Amino acid sequence: MAIKLIVGLGNPGQQYMFTRHNAGFWFVHHLAQQFNITLSPDKKFHGVTGRGHIHGSDVRLLMPLTFMNKSGQSVVPMVNFYGIKNDELLIVHDELDIPAGSIKLKTDGGHGGHNGLRDITPHIGNDFHRLRVGIGHPGHKSKVSGHVLSKASPDEQIAIDSALTAAFDALPLLLDGEVEKARSQINGFKLPE
Repeated sequence: MAIKLIVGLGNPGQQYMFTRHNAGFWFVHHLAQQFNITLSPDKKFHGVTGRGHIHGSDVRLLMPLTFMNKSGQSVVPMVNFYGIKNDELLIVHDELDIPAGSIKLKTDGGHGGHNGLRDITPHIGNDFHRLRVGIGHPGHKSKVSGHVLSKASPDEQIAIDSALTAAFDALPLLLDGEVEKARSQINGFKLPE
């Protein structure tokens, strides 16, 4: 199945815009800019939404405005309203368990402690595609909250941006339903030495 909805997870508000937790927002915002898709507030879905053509495919975009731990309040109504099947859904989120500059495409699996996914999976299951944007781990669980809610260092941000670019490059494959080819391309990405 081809991807019909791309969700970027993050927190609303200027103070969070450039924090690591908003990597999903960065991805969707860049897509909207690149493909001239207008993003507008939509109260019905508690988020900012848009619809347009990306590499020839009709795709909806969503950035929940519910704060990360309530992402399901935005994603679930939109999935249900438009009849989006899980294999047509791509959720883009930050990932502590992989280093900044790495990116992974995964289908199925648990929430891995990610509060956005934790709020979504009880309602729709876990067999959707997720693009995991590495932000690195601060080393101890007591430091996680501060880490995800702070800005990446300049070097880390360059690495994250490079990984996001690699994901954009593989997007035509995903949109055509070539999930395994896209997975191979994305998961094989390595930062230049």
